[in-house]
Amino acid sequence: MLNTSCMKPGAVARFYIYDNHPTSDSTRCPMNREKRTEIFRRLRDNDPSPTTELNYSTPFELLIAVILSAQATDRGVNKATAKLFAVANTPGAILELGEEGLKDYIKTIGLFNSKAAHIIRTCRALVEKHDGTVPAERDALEALPGVGRKTANVVLNTAFGEPTIAVDTHIFRVSNRTDIATGKNVLEVEKRLLRLVPKEFLHDAHHWLILHGRYVCIARKPRCGACLIEDLCEYTHKTED
Repeated sequence: MLNTSCMKPGAVARFYIYDNHPTSDSTRCPMNREKRTEIFRRLRDNDPSPTTELNYSTPFELLIAVILSAQATDRGVNKATAKLFAVANTPGAILELGEEGLKDYIKTIGLFNSKAAHIIRTCRALVEKHDGTVPAERDALEALPGVGRKTANVVLNTAFGEPTIAVDTHIFRVSNRTDIATGKNVLEVEKRLLRLVPKEFLHDAHHWLILHGRYVCIARKPRCGACLIEDLCEYTHKTED
């Protein structure tokens, strides 16, 4: 029998499938504004100043690190960029290295051949169209080779302080599992997060969610026993670890 005690009059029960586990919002009280506010309040109290785990000191270094981070670990990217940025941390300097020279520094990172080509083309575009600086506008960023919406969101948020959310696999998982913002694809989740996350938490929401997904709400066996928002989470297959 359906539990309708938490449903509004006239509401229709919806069913979701995530991690191959069907759940029904008719069997529990759904996520709401109060729960979302409390979730982000706890995340903020636990980590008041979250930031990316990529090492960088300028918007350009961040841009290059984010391009390199696709299908790679932040740790692996940081090891490569520590050596790269010591000799070339501007568009002009990387152009002087050339594509083959750049590959020598990033060859430990997955897809380094295509990434090197994108980075060289991006550096050339920055020099020719933006006086060697990283633009702070979405359209200009996404026009750069190898820069898509997610990369642009990271740069806009982390380098320029914009309230953007770059939905990666971690944020997609956390948002759907908790019911903070459900969606069938990353763009759908991003738009719902921007609409549903309380404004006071929006700037740092990207970092809180990605770190939570990376270290607590992991893919195979979430560490629900160590989760500070476990009592607010709508996931129905919680673990005790």
